[in-house]
Amino acid sequence: MFGEATNPTIAQGRVPLVLELLSPAQRPLQITRDLSAFWKGAYREVQKEMKGRYPKHVWPDDPANTAPTRRTKKYS
Repeated sequence: MFGEATNPTIAQGRVPLVLELLSPAQRPLQITRDLSAFWKGAYREVQKEMKGRYPKHVWPDDPANTAPTRRTKKYS
């Protein structure tokens, strides 16, 4: 979801989707209906933990404005 500043919605923007954000190992990290609040708040803790656990992956400081990638740092 890097590069997304707001939560996707359905029903002409009236219903926000519930997002289950996953780690590189496909394990749940967070469940949210408010992606922008997650980027501004809880993401910092997730980022710290994931940088230590998955150092080869990109963990941007500004995830809402960072283009998503399928590559690890080795290939960036």
